[in-house]
Amino acid sequence: MTSAGQRAPAKRSAGARVLVVDDDEVMRTVLRRIFLDAGMQVETYASAKQLLDTANLSQPGVLLLDVQLPGMSGIELQAVLRVRGVDLPVLFLTGGSDIPKAVQTMRNGALDFLEKPFSPAVLIHRVGQAFEQSLRASEVVAPAALSLDYTRRLATLTPRERDVHGRMVAGMTSKSIALELGGSFRTVEIHRARVMTKMAASHLAELVRLAVDAEAFDRAASLVKRDAPDSDT
Repeated sequence: MTSAGQRAPAKRSAGARVLVVDDDEVMRTVLRRIFLDAGMQVETYASAKQLLDTANLSQPGVLLLDVQLPGMSGIELQAVLRVRGVDLPVLFLTGGSDIPKAVQTMRNGALDFLEKPFSPAVLIHRVGQAFEQSLRASEVVAPAALSLDYTRRLATLTPRERDVHGRMVAGMTSKSIALELGGSFRTVEIHRARVMTKMAASHLAELVRLAVDAEAFDRAASLVKRDAPDSDT
């Protein structure tokens, strides 16, 4: 049985193609078994170079990358894929100490990230969501509506919750936030929980995605306004 917010992937995603890049052989074996058991197609690669040299990146699929890879890192691989015009959804696996890097991957276009250790059910759900979203690209809600909704949610936060929110989406841990803002770890944890509830985010990556999308829309809107012809001329 799956809990609310962790529904089993829809039938369309059951045959999703997942390309895993991780230098840990044991992790690759574990991930292969998880995805195969879920009825997904899985390809595993030990390095970024192996993926780039041998994988068919023109076919639909989801990329699951480790942040820390030997040689070309997961973040560097993401940049190469963008330059090459590879339009596959990217998810990252990260350790707790790499959360700031994971946040940066989302600012660079990654769709999601998951912290290790992860629940297989959550992993399957999030990969399934990514695959479904890639299939429904034309159905995505207009950026203006998303930005407005985010702004409304943000307005419900107290000043201290806004402080915590800003540091959460920057990838800071509760311990680091407590040290920077003053106060106890427990108090910060309470604020974090309230931020997640008020922002209607089920996990940190979703909160970061909301912030990144809103920031991107605001930047684009500012450029449009700046470049618009002056109505008085």
